[in-house]
Amino acid sequence: MRLQGLMIGWTMCASVASAAPGTIDDARLLGAGADQRNWITYGRDYSNQRFSGLSQIDADNVAALTPAWTYRSGVKSSFQATPIVVDGAMYLALPFNHVVALDARTGRELWRYIHKRRTEKMCCGPASRGVAVAYGKVFIGTVDARLIALDQKTGKVAWDISLAEDTDNTSERAEQFAADDPLRKQQATGTTGVGASMAPLVFGGKVIIGITGVGYGLHLEADRPGAPVGTVVCMAGQETRAGFYAAFDAATGKRVWQFDSTASRGWEGAYRTTTLDGEPLQRDVAGEKAAAAQFRDAATRGGGSAWTTPAVDPQLGMIYMGIGNPSPQLDDSTRPGDNLYTVSLVGLDVATGELRWYYQQVPHDMWGYDVASPPVLFDVTVDGKVVPALAQASKTGWMYVLDRRDGRLLFKSEPFVPHSNTFMRPTAEGIDIAPGAAGGASWSPVSYDARSGLAYVAALHMPTRYRVREVPATADKAAIRYTSLEVSAEQPWGVLSAIDMQGRGRIRWQVKTEQPLVGGVLATAGNVVFTGEGNGDFNAYHSATGKKLWHFNCGAGANAPAVTYELDGRQYVAVAAGGNALFGFPQGDSVYVFALPGGTTETPAGR
Repeated sequence: MRLQGLMIGWTMCASVASAAPGTIDDARLLGAGADQRNWITYGRDYSNQRFSGLSQIDADNVAALTPAWTYRSGVKSSFQATPIVVDGAMYLALPFNHVVALDARTGRELWRYIHKRRTEKMCCGPASRGVAVAYGKVFIGTVDARLIALDQKTGKVAWDISLAEDTDNTSERAEQFAADDPLRKQQATGTTGVGASMAPLVFGGKVIIGITGVGYGLHLEADRPGAPVGTVVCMAGQETRAGFYAAFDAATGKRVWQFDSTASRGWEGAYRTTTLDGEPLQRDVAGEKAAAAQFRDAATRGGGSAWTTPAVDPQLGMIYMGIGNPSPQLDDSTRPGDNLYTVSLVGLDVATGELRWYYQQVPHDMWGYDVASPPVLFDVTVDGKVVPALAQASKTGWMYVLDRRDGRLLFKSEPFVPHSNTFMRPTAEGIDIAPGAAGGASWSPVSYDARSGLAYVAALHMPTRYRVREVPATADKAAIRYTSLEVSAEQPWGVLSAIDMQGRGRIRWQVKTEQPLVGGVLATAGNVVFTGEGNGDFNAYHSATGKKLWHFNCGAGANAPAVTYELDGRQYVAVAAGGNALFGFPQGDSVYVFALPGGTTETPAGR
């Protein structure tokens, strides 16, 4: 059965079985794709298509869009959340894992949960990518590695569990650098540790979430204010742990299943010298095999963060998720082999967490090419046959399209960003590689319009200089080895691409932006595509041509995915504007909600 047919069936079920207004049950979750008034899950529905059938705001009138209301949270920091809208209420994850419920008509605050961290240390910054709402609860994963359920009506804690106990950052000190290296003087903004930044997903009575930060590396501040994080450093032999995704009982928080993102058996893989799609990898396979006996337990500290909210195919009973880079992040001297299942798309049995298939985009990754953007599900015609497909916009700069039944590669798109020295090893002098460690496509979710077959991808061009430093041992000091990725001197920029998924990944149009695009895309039936920039501009483009139709400056980086919803016959578009510290984008604390003129415009004070 095709995905559209499934959605019709779910809608009929939802109309019969939905619970009281304001409550999200399984029927409403399954029917989310047909519920145009609300935005009830991270990707709008289980397919993660992020496409809305609302069309009151369209390509002809979007230029008249104006703020309907603005909310100021009082928490000024990197803001990446997708708002969840349920029957007139908006649920929003603030930085540092505070949560608010707002009146979606006016922005008036209904309740606020204040999160108290169990540690001041954070591996990966304060940003949260969102909450999940279901069964009368609001679920959030936290920077201190907890999963918390709040009462949907009051914000009071229903239950609070630990995802992982070993949350402390690794000890990575300046003295580990060579004495003459200027990196010794730079301050760290993030290190290896354990947290959770992804928005949870609820399916079949379970809450699914994963941990981040394992193998994150040492992020050093730039040498000037307002610049992107200048350098990512990895020390040889850096200690960390393995990542995982896990499912928890939504009523009690009890762990139901766990999938470890590094393979306890077969971690070494086939020692591939090319990617599965044929790109050559510069690997020392002979050296890796010689070191294999020394590092038999590498998988136990092998990394594999979970950055992205999964997609689900209820008919197949499968859940699809992306796995991050292996650890140590850049230095490969202690992790011989392909390092399964890092930098992979994986398909699991959603009821048990059992592995069905995996597709490793980059074996033995040394470049930070996490699978970070959420996978999206749709049907594609290949050789005259309709195939249930999965696509993912990668940090490598291609969109991979797989058969979601078995993980078989159907095709990959044309490159949506430039490539240079891709998959090359570091040198002592340094070599500029593109895409750099930020991507390609970073964590930003894509939007897919089934009417046109176009996927819309927000991406960036930010080459990084890849170098390795080795200092031999002396009589009183041990040898030092570390690898770094530093932002190159080339000016970075962003690009919004429309990629034809029914045309084997051909790029239909592209729009270049002054700054890297990080935050995500919303497409609507009004033939409008929305995305934001780090300079604060929130933009609308014509979905068929890429022509810019409208923009509004939010005063801080619009680096979060937008959503749209309808109340009282009026369509709204909402976006968080709080910037992104890693990219040097200006910080803020606002949510802007736009509509066409008419109705009451309010600006709540917030906090």
